[in-house]
Amino acid sequence: MQVTRRRRRVGKEYSGLPGRRVGRRTLVTACITAGTLVAAGTAIAQTHQFGTDQVGQTTAQGQVVSSDQYIAPYGERLLINNGKIMSSSVSPDGTHLAASVTDGGSALAIMDLKSWKVQQLVGNSASSTPRISGNDVGQEGPTYSPDGSQLWLGQNDGYTRFTVNPDGSVSNPTSIKIAADGPKRALVGEAVFSADGSTVYSAVNGQNRVVALDAQTGAVQRSWNVGNAPRDMIMIGSKLYVSNEGGRPAKPGESTINSYNTQVPASPVTAATTTGTVSVIDLAKPDAAVGSIDVGLHPTALYAKKGALFVTNTATNDVSVIDTRKNKVVQTIATQPWPEASVGYEPDAVTLTDDGRLLVTLGRANAVAVYRYTSPQEPVGYVGLLPTDYFPAEIATVGKQIVVSNTRGVDARRPNNPAGHGTHDTTSSLQRFTLPSDRVIKSQTAKVFKQNGWNGDSVKLSQGKGKKKPVPVPERIGDPSTIKHVFMIVKENRTYDQVLGDVPEGNGDPSLAEFGENVTPNQHALVRQFGLYDNTYDIGTNSAEGHNWLMQADNPEYTESSAGAYQRSYDTEDDALGHQRTGFLWTGAQAAGKSVRNFGEFQQFLTKPSGASWQNLYCDAKNMAATGQDTAYPLNSSSPIPSLNDVSVHGFPKFDTSIPDVYRYEIWKRDFERNGPANLNMFWLSSDHTGGPASGPAQVADNDLATGRIVDKISHSKYWKDSAIFVLEDDSQAGLDHVDGHRAPIQIISPWAKHGVVDSHYYSQITMIRTIEQILGVRPMNQKDSAASPMRAAFTHKPDYTPFTVLPNRTPLTDGLKTPPPCGVDTPAPQNPAAAAVPSTKIPADKQDLVTTWEKWKSKQRLTGPHAVPDYANPAQMNHFTWYETHGWKKPYPGESKIFAPKDVPGAFIPSAENDG
Repeated sequence: MQVTRRRRRVGKEYSGLPGRRVGRRTLVTACITAGTLVAAGTAIAQTHQFGTDQVGQTTAQGQVVSSDQYIAPYGERLLINNGKIMSSSVSPDGTHLAASVTDGGSALAIMDLKSWKVQQLVGNSASSTPRISGNDVGQEGPTYSPDGSQLWLGQNDGYTRFTVNPDGSVSNPTSIKIAADGPKRALVGEAVFSADGSTVYSAVNGQNRVVALDAQTGAVQRSWNVGNAPRDMIMIGSKLYVSNEGGRPAKPGESTINSYNTQVPASPVTAATTTGTVSVIDLAKPDAAVGSIDVGLHPTALYAKKGALFVTNTATNDVSVIDTRKNKVVQTIATQPWPEASVGYEPDAVTLTDDGRLLVTLGRANAVAVYRYTSPQEPVGYVGLLPTDYFPAEIATVGKQIVVSNTRGVDARRPNNPAGHGTHDTTSSLQRFTLPSDRVIKSQTAKVFKQNGWNGDSVKLSQGKGKKKPVPVPERIGDPSTIKHVFMIVKENRTYDQVLGDVPEGNGDPSLAEFGENVTPNQHALVRQFGLYDNTYDIGTNSAEGHNWLMQADNPEYTESSAGAYQRSYDTEDDALGHQRTGFLWTGAQAAGKSVRNFGEFQQFLTKPSGASWQNLYCDAKNMAATGQDTAYPLNSSSPIPSLNDVSVHGFPKFDTSIPDVYRYEIWKRDFERNGPANLNMFWLSSDHTGGPASGPAQVADNDLATGRIVDKISHSKYWKDSAIFVLEDDSQAGLDHVDGHRAPIQIISPWAKHGVVDSHYYSQITMIRTIEQILGVRPMNQKDSAASPMRAAFTHKPDYTPFTVLPNRTPLTDGLKTPPPCGVDTPAPQNPAAAAVPSTKIPADKQDLVTTWEKWKSKQRLTGPHAVPDYANPAQMNHFTWYETHGWKKPYPGESKIFAPKDVPGAFIPSAENDG
């Protein structure tokens, strides 16, 4: 049917809900009552407030970012178009700030705080002066020596030591190596100098120890075992205090989950850590037992002043105040400004001004929380919030000014390619201001609430009174829905323009379309039947972030701060430190009494029998479809998270581009026919990642066909009348989009979905997850999905039960194979002559050598096999390779004038943000 455009003109103040005034509420901490929250004077909307605003657009509320937030920082901004800041520190004389950076071609950036400019960039590119061996950086550092003459940058296997020049720039890089301990590399955390600068104490994060290094030679002088994943460290007198993000060592018989080859205390349900500690090393008694102080979960930043040690606990969303005379926690300060949700604000840095105001950065809230502080045991007084840029991660006092380092700046808006935006066009920023009066801070608090969509009425629970009439998306969580079965199909890495840029009814750019109608006929047919959403966004830069956003409605601070190397883990299924304490989408569904069935999502391990090549699995899928037989190549995919493993179909394979998605469909179909659907059904269909044995267009066509078959099967079943299928990407990193790199294709397929519409309202992965939660009666997991508005406007109370009939593929699924399958090559349906033709896989004669070079590159990118890693390949190279394939090796990448070899791709020096070794 013809798509008809229904674009509602929505003003910037539209909320979709009656205006409500948020009154004064009491913020209770574990030890104190922290004043009152003042956000009066304005109606505070949820994500309805975005209307048809687009990411990157600047509005009266601020600039829109893809995480359901506006940003408009208080004070002055220095935008840094050189990647994300992982950590930073101010020089002893207060003139410079050194920041470790990632995803922009460098590892270190030096900012001149007087001129307020980027002074120097250091990395492994040929143009860097000085040049270092790698761009990997750890979670903490860099660190200046007490006299400011040295700067130590933490990396995977130790440090790079620089000389600091009189003008603040650095030179003379020297590698300081710390040896691996079996499979555990050093992965250093914070470095701390002795008072005389002769010794450097290093938190060796990957080996759960602290070492003393000779500052000149780098030799290890002694070592102390501490807790799990030591991260930040501070010296107070003769004692070293170390934050252990993974808590204490496990006790015999205790429930544990893996984190970088260490079993840490963790819940078997949520797979999240259950302890947090600060280790205490007495340097005056170096042989004495290391002390331990229990604090909140995921202790990260440490800051000491006036007899107090402040510890930010990112998972319990509070700050522990330790009296250093007693080595005892005497106060716990809540950093939960919105009473509607207890987690998800992620305090990650802290400082104390001379006049007694305690400042705590709230990474996921884009804010600094301000408190009145007197002494360790005197309860603090909550003042309010000041807005920052995207994900503040460090804060420091420099004279009378406050300087904040914001990891993501203004999101992926680096002016990199005039043809479009990509998720790896990452930025960061510095922000500076003089701390204003309490009155101004309180007025800015309302602004922060508005920017985050924190509405006091956003989470309504069923009152359980009387019989409610079922509706598709209930107003209250727990009220009945007409939808009983939710299917969430997760795809890989595509932007809106890459797939739907050729749909004339939507806001697309046909010049950026790589997988148009002749590659994805089913996705295009589904758009025409069930609706087009052209203003919908993924949040993450890559798969490590994307799957977390889908399964946790957040990318926890641990994963956010690990992006400089991703060495402890990439996908955090097998890493307890990457999991929030409130659990996952599936654990929430189980807690609500709903059944769950998992097909590949968040799986970590895969075993394949001999002979299970792409070709043989392709033929096996054809045989299963023709005969009804089971697979001849039983695979086994599993999760280290017990609560997920118990509901997973282990024959459904996890990520591996050498497994066709039509095979995955056949495995699912048998389970569906035998067992029927669960209430929540999760899929990972990953062929559209590309990079496998077949060509890029063939793999995307395989993914499209499998998706179409799943929808066909469900819509022709008895379950169709009460089903909803959500199709979305984990992230959109693998191409360009003319609006924003985070814009991605989504589909809502259901008798209860509005059919044949174009919906240009702002939506995100978070709003989709909140919609699923609302349908199934699942409590939101954190403040992000609590603040999200369910997508009620996408549904109707008048169902249309017309099923979907799958279309045959028009692109040969076997294109690009070096060896044809034993059952023969695929013969596709005719292409639509009105749509862009699929390019021939025949290589132009003058490109043969170039393609051979690219094929050699591809063979090293860990795209296939049991140990395949999603997104291991350098993102710039992978995107260029896919573009060249989809354009027959005849058309340069958008914005460029020639076709490059892998080593010559602009941005190829960017280390893969997903490279896990």
